[in-house]
Formats: sequence, C-alpha cells, structure tokens
Amino acid sequence: MKAEMDRLASLSDGDAAALQKYLSTLTSDQLTAVVTNSALKGKNIGATIKGILKGSPSGDPEGSERRLLLYQHCIPLCDSGDLQTEVAADIIGLLMLETHHLSGASLAQLASNFVEAIKSGKVGGGKSLELFPTVLTALAACEALSYGKGQLSGEEYKKQLINSLCSSRWDPHSVIHLTTMFRDVPLSLEELQFLVEKVLRMFLKLELQEIPPLVYQLLLLSAKGCKKQVLDGVIGYFKEQDLQQKEEQKDGESMDLEVQSIPQDQLRHVEGTTILHVVFAIRLDHELGREFLKSLKISCGDLCPFSIALLLSVARIQRYEEQVFDILKGAIVKNFKDEQLQQGSKLLKDLFPESCRLAQMILDTVKNSVFGWDHVTQGLVQLGFFLMDTFGPKPGPFGKTVEGSAATAKSPTQQACRLGGQVLLEGFKMHEPIRGEILEQVLNRLVTKTASPVNHYLDLFADIVVSAPMILLESSSKVTETFDYLSYLPLATVQGLLKAVQPLLKVSMSLKDALILVLRKAMFSSQLDGRKSAVTGFLLLLKNFKVLGSLASSQASQANSCSQIQVDVHSRYNSAANEAFCLEILNSLRRCLSQQADVRLMLYEGFNDVLRRNSQLASSIMQTLLSQLKRYYELEQDLLPPLKLEPCITAQGDQVFLQEPLAHLLSCTVHCSLWLQSVRLSANPNADESDDDDDDEQDEEEGGYKSELNAILESVTRRMIKSELEDFELDKSAEFSVTSSVGVKNSIYAVLVMGMYEVLIEYNFIKANYSKRRFEELLELFHRYHKLAEILREKSGKGRVSSKPPRSLLSMGFVSTLLTTLFRDSSPSRDEALSILRSSGDFLRYSVSVALQKIQQLEDTGHTDGPDGHNPDKTFRFLCDMTSVLMWRYTNVPAAVEDGGRKEKRSSLSLLCLEALLRVFTTCLQRHPDRMAQLLSTMDITADDPGPDSDNVTEITFFYIRQFQRALFTQLSRGEDEFNTKEAQLLVSILSTLSRQLEPSSPQFVQMVTSTVKICKETGFEDTAFTKGLLSLLFGLHVLYKSPASLLLELCQDIHSQLGDIDEDVEVEKQSHFAIVNMKTATTTALLVLSQVDKVLDEVDWLIAKKKNQLAVEKHNAAEGSQADGQQDPVEKAVTLQLGTLLTALNELVQTALLPGGCSDTLLRELSRTYTTLTTLVKYYIQLCTSHHRVLPARFEKLVKLSGTYLTPQCYSFITYVQSGEISAVDDKKKKKKRDEANIAATAKLLRETKSIPNLIFSIEQYEKFLITLSKKSKVNLMQYMKLSTSRDFRINPATLETALQEDGQEDAASQEQEETQQPQKKRRKQ
Repeated sequence: MKAEMDRLASLSDGDAAALQKYLSTLTSDQLTAVVTNSALKGKNIGATIKGILKGSPSGDPEGSERRLLLYQHCIPLCDSGDLQTEVAADIIGLLMLETHHLSGASLAQLASNFVEAIKSGKVGGGKSLELFPTVLTALAACEALSYGKGQLSGEEYKKQLINSLCSSRWDPHSVIHLTTMFRDVPLSLEELQFLVEKVLRMFLKLELQEIPPLVYQLLLLSAKGCKKQVLDGVIGYFKEQDLQQKEEQKDGESMDLEVQSIPQDQLRHVEGTTILHVVFAIRLDHELGREFLKSLKISCGDLCPFSIALLLSVARIQRYEEQVFDILKGAIVKNFKDEQLQQGSKLLKDLFPESCRLAQMILDTVKNSVFGWDHVTQGLVQLGFFLMDTFGPKPGPFGKTVEGSAATAKSPTQQACRLGGQVLLEGFKMHEPIRGEILEQVLNRLVTKTASPVNHYLDLFADIVVSAPMILLESSSKVTETFDYLSYLPLATVQGLLKAVQPLLKVSMSLKDALILVLRKAMFSSQLDGRKSAVTGFLLLLKNFKVLGSLASSQASQANSCSQIQVDVHSRYNSAANEAFCLEILNSLRRCLSQQADVRLMLYEGFNDVLRRNSQLASSIMQTLLSQLKRYYELEQDLLPPLKLEPCITAQGDQVFLQEPLAHLLSCTVHCSLWLQSVRLSANPNADESDDDDDDEQDEEEGGYKSELNAILESVTRRMIKSELEDFELDKSAEFSVTSSVGVKNSIYAVLVMGMYEVLIEYNFIKANYSKRRFEELLELFHRYHKLAEILREKSGKGRVSSKPPRSLLSMGFVSTLLTTLFRDSSPSRDEALSILRSSGDFLRYSVSVALQKIQQLEDTGHTDGPDGHNPDKTFRFLCDMTSVLMWRYTNVPAAVEDGGRKEKRSSLSLLCLEALLRVFTTCLQRHPDRMAQLLSTMDITADDPGPDSDNVTEITFFYIRQFQRALFTQLSRGEDEFNTKEAQLLVSILSTLSRQLEPSSPQFVQMVTSTVKICKETGFEDTAFTKGLLSLLFGLHVLYKSPASLLLELCQDIHSQLGDIDEDVEVEKQSHFAIVNMKTATTTALLVLSQVDKVLDEVDWLIAKKKNQLAVEKHNAAEGSQADGQQDPVEKAVTLQLGTLLTALNELVQTALLPGGCSDTLLRELSRTYTTLTTLVKYYIQLCTSHHRVLPARFEKLVKLSGTYLTPQCYSFITYVQSGEISAVDDKKKKKKRDEANIAATAKLLRETKSIPNLIFSIEQYEKFLITLSKKSKVNLMQYMKLSTSRDFRINPATLETALQEDGQEDAASQEQEETQQPQKKRRKQ
C-alpha cells in the first residue's frame, strides 16, 4: 500500500498522461484504500487527492467516474470521526475547489447521496455538510440533466432535491446543522418558504435547550427573505409552550399533582435567550425590525407574554422605542375598549364569547421577567410610566379632578392607567435593580406635576410602601428629599403623600425628624397652602404615634398601620417618647388658632380623629378647644346672644372675611366631649376595683374642663333659645347681597348661627335621654334654625346666587341615629317624648334632607365632614343604617298621606326618602362596588314580605327591585291626574341603578326586561321626562338581553304613526306597539331611538373592523378563506341582519313628519353614518372578492336592494321636506312676528351652512360608487337596485311649475319682471 502511495506521489508532480495511465491500473478498492491510509496517517493527503484529481480529467468518462468515486468515499470518511479535524477540513476544502469540474450526472448522484444520508440520519453535524451547498450550487448551474425518462434543468433538479429533502423526516440532532448549511445554498423565495416551514415544524421535536441556537441560525437565514414567517413561527412556538405550561399548572393545582412536561424556569430561560438573539439580529438587520413591528401592528390582537417581552426588549433600540410604545398603547386601549363593548352587548358576547386579556398578559410578562430577563425590565418600567402619564386623570374645570379612584376604574383610559401602576408595583417587588429608578420617578412626578392630579402616583407610592416598607427604607434619602418640597405642593398631594409614608415614620427616626423639621418651617410659610400642609402633617403624626393607655385602634378610626411592620410602639420607652413628642406637636398646632379660617377649620376637623386614635391626649386637646371657645363666650348669663360674632370676621379694605369658623369650633368641642363621655360610660362598668383610684384621679383631673364645658353648653343652649334673629342683626329686612360688604357680613353671620343651632341640636338630643322637656327645647332650637334658613333661601333665591343650603354640621353617625329614632323607635317609654319631634313635618324633612346631603358628599368625595367621616368602614355602616330606615319609611308610609308637602311646593318626605335611596345606591356602586349585597341585606323588610332567603347578589337585588317595581306600578295605576312624575322618575332611576347588579343571563334579569317592556307597552302618560327615563332603562336592559334592532323598528313605526307622514296626502296606518309613544312624547322617543341607532352602528362597525382585521391577518399569512362558498360567516350574517332591521327602522323615521331643528338634524346625521357603515361593509366584500374569490351572500344582496329601493329615495324626499319646512318656517315667522331683515338673513344663512344634508348626500354617493366597484369584482349587478340620484343643484317641482305658469298667464309684464328678479334668491336659499 505504501508503494502505491509513493508511486502516486511521485507521478503527481510529473506528466498527467503517466499519472492517468497509472490510476487506470488501480482498482476502486485499491484507490479508496490509498486515500483512507493517507487520510488516517494525516500525511500527504492533500498531495494524494490532488494527484487523483489531476489524473482523472473530467472530460474522460473513466476519469469522471474516478472523481465521483473519490467524492463518494471521502464524504463518509470525513463524517466517520476517525480523522483529525484539520485533515477532514483539508479534504473538504480540496473537494470544494474541484466540485464545479464534476459532470452533471456526478453532481446529481452526489446530491442524491447527500439527501439519502440526511433522510437516513447518517449525516449529523458532520464536516461533509459544508460540501453540500457547493454541490447544489454547481448543480443549479448545469443546463440539462437526465431525470427519469426525460431531462430537467439543473435549477429544476435542485428544486426537486430540496423539495424531497424538506418533505422527509429529519434527525432532530441535525436540524441546526442543516439550517446552518442552507444559509450557503442559493434558494428561490418559494424554496426558502418551504425550508423555513420545515424547520419551524421541527421546533416541537427538539429539546428546549436547542431552540435558541436554531432560532439564531433561522434569523441569519432570514437575511435571504421570509422574515415575517420566521418571526411569526418563533413567537407562535413560545405562545403554544406558554399556554401548555399554564394548562399544566392549572391541572396540577386542581388535582394537587405536579404535572410538568416542561419545567417553568427552563422554559423562561430559553425564552430569555431567544429574545436576546432576536434583538441582536434586529440591531444588525433593520429590515427585520421593520417587518417585526409591521407584523405586530397588523395582528396586535394576537399578542402573548413572549411577544410583549420581545417588544419591550426591542424598545431599548432607540429608533424603535417610540413605535413600540405606540403599538402597545394602541393595543392596550383597543383591548379595554373591545372588552367594554363586549360586556355591554349580548350580540357581541354571543359572537365573540372569549376575549383576549392583554392586561393579564402584560402582568404575566412582569412575572416571567424574574427569570433573568434584565433586558425586559427596563422596558417594563418605561411602559408603566408611559401608561400612567398618558392615561392618568386630567385636570377638570377649575383644576378639579373629574375621575374617581383607581380601585373603581371603569373607562378604558382609567383601566390603562391602573395597569401601568400594577406593572410598576409588581416590577418594584420583583426586581431590585429597578427599585431606585421607579421610586425616584414616582417622587419626581409628585413634586413636578402640580398642575394636574397625581392621585394615581400617590396610590402607587402607597402600595409600594405597604408591599415593601423595609426595602423603601434603603432609599429613605429620596423620600427625605421630597419632604423639602411639601410646603410648595398642593394640599391634596401633601395629604396623600404623608398618609402613604406614615408606616415608615414609625420605624425610621431620621425620616420622622426630617418631616418634623419641614413641617415646623411650613408652619411659618407665607403661603396659606404651606401652613395647611403643616397642619395636615402634624395631625397625621398625632393620629399615629400613640401614647400608652390610648384605646386600641379597633375602637378608633381607620387603620393606617402596615401589616408588614411589627414595631413595639406601646413599650414604656416608646410611649414616654411618644407622649412628649405629641405634646410638643400640640404646642406647635396651637399657633394655628391665630391664623386664617381655613387653617383653623382643618385643625378642628382633625382634632376629632386625633382624639379617637390617641385618647390620652384628651386633656390637652379639650383644654385647647375650651380656651379658644371662651374667647367668644359671653360670661354674663343675661346677655344675648351667648356667643360674640363680631370677632369672628375681619375686614380688609371693603372686603369682609371669616376669621373664626365658630360653628366648627363649637362642633369640634361638642363632638370631642360627647365621644369622651361615651367612652367613659362604656369603660366604667368593666373597670377593675384596683383601678378605682386611677379613675377618680382621672375624673378629678378632667373635672375642671368637663364641668365648665357642660355649664357653657347648657348656658349657650338656654340663651340661644331665647335669642331672636334681631339679636344677631339678622331678620327679614337684613341684606344678604354678595355685592356689598354688609350683605357678605350678614351671610357669614347667618351661616355661623345656623351651624351653632345644628351643633346644639345634636348635643341636646344626645344629652336629652328622651326627656320631653329637652326635646321641646330642641324643637325650639330647630324652629330658630328653620326660620333663618327660610330667610336665607328666600333672599339668596332672588339673586343670581344658587340657593343651595350651607353644609350641615351634624355628624353622619348622629344623622343615622336620628333617622332610626324618628322612624323606627317604637318603645312605649320614649313615645311621648319622640311624638314632639315627629309632630313637626319640617323637622322630619330636615332630618332626611341632611341625610341626603351627607350621602351626596360621600358619593362626590368618598368621605363626609365631622367625626368618623374619613373612616370608610364606619361611613358604610352608617349608610346601611340609613338605607334600612329610608326603605322602611318609603315602603310603609304611603305618599298620599303627605299631600300637605305638595301644597307647599316642596318635596314630600317620601320623595326625599326615595331620592336619598337613589343616592345611596349610586354611592355604593361607585365607592363600595363589592359591598352592594351587604348593603341590601341589612335593609329591613315589612311583615308581609319575609325578604330574600339567599346570599346570592342577584336574588337579593331582585327582591328589592320587585319592591320598587311594585311602587312604580302603584304610581302608574293612579291615572294621569294623580301621577307624580318626580317620584316615577326616581323609581326608574333606582331600577336602572339596581339592574346593573343583576346577572344578564339570570331569569331575574329576563323577568325585569319583560316587565319593563310591559310598562312601556301599557303606559300612555304624556310625560316626556318619565318617558325618557323609562325608555333609557328599557334600552339599557334590552341590549344585554338581545340586540335592540327589532325593538327600534317597532318604536319607529309608532313614531311614524303618531307624527304622520312627510307627504300630507298619505295616511299612515295606525300602529301602537308601545302606548308610551304619543303625540307629546314622540319627538323625545325619536331622539332616544336615534341615540340607540348610533350604538347599534358602533357595534356593527366594530364587527366589520374585526372581520377586516381577520382578513388582513389571513392575507398576510397567505391562508385560504375558511368559509365555503355556500356558507355565510356568522359575524357577516349578524352584521347583515342588524343593518337590514336598522334600514327598515330608519325608512319609517325618514318618512315621518319630524319637527324641523334638532330631531331632523340628528336623523340626517344618523342616516349619513348608516351609509358610511354600509360603505365600510361594501369595501369589506370588495376585499373578500379580490383576495378570496368568494361569492356574495344572498342576504347582502337583499340588504343592497333594501337600501337602494326603499331608503335612498326616501332620504332625498326627506331632504326636500326639511329644506322646504325650514324655509316655510322662516316665512311664517316673517308674516306673524314681522321680524326684521337681519333675523331672516341670519336664519337663511344658518340653513345654508348646515352640514348634515351635504354630508348625507356625499355618504350616499360614496356608497353607490363602491357598489359599482363591487359589482365589477363580484360579477353581480348590484346597481340594478339603485335609482338615479336627485340632482341637488337643480330641481323642478311639477306642481309648483304649473301654478307658476298659470300665474304667469294672468299677471302683467311688470309682475313677470318681478318674479324673474326673485327666482335666483329662492334658489340660493334652498341650497
């Protein structure tokens, strides 16, 4: 063998003919043995192969065979693994250089060998695969190759090979190598698509760890094309894996088993690596980035946690940042809007039962990012702040915020803002590196965004403090820095910030000291808001740093403490420190008693809560209040009035201001005193004997201010009863004008005196202990109050100022107690005393109206004035108590008993109760949406009706709905003369509010829809306000039950029947589906129907957009149409049916003699919108016919026929009717009222400038234009149903023309001339 090798080596350098002759003497086995030995020894293999190739000319058949043999032997030899890597690389390199000299047949044979080896799995990641692209390239260059019995070009043969290769089974271990190899193969777009599909199918057969390198190779391969296909395939694979993993997790939880085909952490790490590869590829190939964003824009509804994470990583590339957040913003808002639309429509729910929850996917992305996705976290922070900045609450009129709290987010923008907060909160909890940045950005926004509301950032900051207080302490310097800006921030921001940071103050001395220093400086601020901020901060500290011996927080108000911070603030050391600290703060706060009224008011309001949280400060607080009260108290017992009002006001120039809110001072003193007494009474019976001495000492210590205060209050009560209005310089002749200083002074006095009367009423009621004499005194106080209130109402009612009464100083707890006592207390021992109060109708009305005021304040602001007003649990309890009493009073005492109230032109007591109940239900839905069932279950029921026996929200709600329905039926059965429209409207509003709690799929809901339809069909009252409320309720219910299109049709027929036809000669068939539609209510009904038509068109537009989006995605994915020609898609069917019914309904309305003005204009706008929607549908079918070659459904043809044959001609008639009607109306006014020319010209100008008519004509013409296009595409003549449009610029009315001609024959030449000059004017006016 060595001899052959040496001979071959010696001849290689010599004559080629001798070498060729020698090689022909060697057998195939000898030749292969020489090559094998030379390769194994690694010596002279290059010379050996070069020699064989030199002695085997490609033109010679024998040489060609020898070359093929060499290739066929070397390829498996290199893959065997027996050779050194360098040797194998040399061999492949030499073979590559000579591949183009091989004959076509040899190349074909070699390529087939490769394909067979790959199919059988013999070629793994071998070196020989590097040769295959060269073979295929050479093969493609061949002109003709024999294939079977015929011939193929080299390119076609290569195509057949690749097709065969991609159709066969691949060994999973060789997929990456094959993908790498194909990068060097020249491929057509079709071949590339086939290859990419094959590789993507192989994803499921590979180990998870092999996916990232394969994705990397695919991304490199995508430089040739198919970028979208590659990206969609990768995203689709991980989407499936996520869903599978989630399902397994769910099954594991339900079966208490651990079922995991893919470990979660492994999947997340693989996803993270893949994201890095994709982002790296996008950085290098901007075309790939553009394709990625374009693909996600088209199919933004198909986002998943993986694609969201990928988007956020791509956002780190500066050129894509803005586009990425725009895509995410659009997708998030669209998703929330779609969800809202689906929730509000039975039709949409049935067609699309499952909605994609994008918000949950984004939160899943945050959770997944904990597995080392550092490249995603920065994008998450940006997204969170982007959403909060873009969709946060905006300043309303006068800087007031119009949006509610994030907890009850309703609108899509509010939900998007809340999602941003959730993303940041979850990110803060999970990722240490971004905590500092999140905290800094939140605090920066609190400080800088002073012009717009920052409630959402305050909520986020509070959540961060509660969820991770110890982590936050590491960044306490940032919080301390924010404190420096407190005196410059709006008061609401300061209150929210201090309330949020309060848990940290208990554990961080440095933070507390920094805050106190800032607050002390703020106390001397030149700005009023700065001083208010100082009071807010000091009061908060007093509430939360308890002194030893104070009551537990369960007996006090809201629990602001944080569950994660366990600090022993009750130890002896802390308590002593707290006491000194609190007394020091109280000393600082006493300075406020000489400041403006607003500052004092805050202090008085705050003392109530401080005392309830920190009862050991009672002595200091009460002494402070008592000494302040004494400044205004008249010591002489015979002097009237008992309190000085002069020092309570101050003048600056000719302006008068309130200096001391005396009524609030009195209120605070009384409330604190009463609470301390009630606590002492409840604690005393349980006191141990050993504590007797301590209690005596305490009584002695407190006895000073206690007895003195009681004496003052008793004296004030006695003297206030004796005082007449003249004593306060307030009588019927007093001036209350806001334009004069005297009027302002008198108004301030009146409000102060009324407030003092209210405080004394509450004090004396509690002190009376159901004494007849004390109740008589109380009623005297009320009469004084009522008399002054009447004067104030009468005087202010005359001016332009609203006659809204001042806010009541009664506490909500007392109002609740008062109502219960007045209406429900039936104990005989109290009956005599209570009958005094019950005998006064004014007092009863006053009690309910104050309750209504308190409930309204709770709905607007979430809290009420007075003690416990800021404690949500207690206010809710008071709300429950009041609701129970109000419901009992309304259902048990008929309104007919209260005719006296109606004579005085005031709301009767029953109406006030009903109005209060409506406010209670709306407040509960807004402020406590989850506690509606709890509120309803506390309401008492009459003896006849035992009440609901279930805890189901729907059943409890429906029980009370039946109560109110019964009351409405009673109202309606009285007849129109005795019908109380206000009560009926309130009942309808309550039914509307409560119906939101019913489950739309429940039988109770169906029953409510049925009963509402029945009322509308049987009630014929001519009351527009009641009709409006009832029909709004009907539409609101019906849309959740089924589509309201058929209902609208019946209502339109009724309206047409009532108002008559636009053609006076046509007699309309009398129809009456709904008795509620009559001559008086028809116009109101028409406007409501049109607003409902608008909502139905919204749904139809949404459905068409959904279908168009699906079509775009299918087209992008090059998928075939999913529907067969003879079968119509259910969404298309629903759209066609909805539009068909709407067109029929509008056809009725458009023939109706509606009054010129608002109603006609609204109808024209809705007609225009209907044609726009029809045009959108036609465009959809044009797209469908172009891309999917679908046949037009028969239903659609009928819809076109309906629009063209019936609606369009009537639209033109209606336009003529509107124009002639408005012009004749102008002429009538001219004749009757003889208005001047300017008014007539202005009206004519208004008619010319109206846009509704031109817009409608344009919409009709656009619709017909696209119908022509569709007719051509579909080969169906749709224009056969369209009639020739009326020319808008020139119309001849035959009747008018004939009359004009007759007149022309009778009149002389002068009149003819006059007519000619007038004619153009008339024409212009019609335009």
